[in-house]
Amino acid sequence: MIVTAALLLPGLCALLLLLDRVENWLSAPASRPRHARARRHLRAVPGDGPATTPGRASEGAARRAHAP
Repeated sequence: MIVTAALLLPGLCALLLLLDRVENWLSAPASRPRHARARRHLRAVPGDGPATTPGRASEGAARRAHAP
C-alpha cells in the first residue's frame, strides 16, 4: 500500500503536466497550412474562383501547348 501511494503522486503529476501541454497545444491559434496556395487546382463549386474570359486559354493551357 505504501508503494502504491508513493507511485501514485508522481504518476498524477506527470499526467497533469501532460494534459496541460495537450491543452496548450489544442488551444494555440491555428497557423496557415504550409501547402496553401493562392489558387486551388480542384474546386468543389464550379465558378467559385476568379472569372476567366470565355475563349481565352488559361495560363496552364498555354504552357502545356508549348511543352515538348
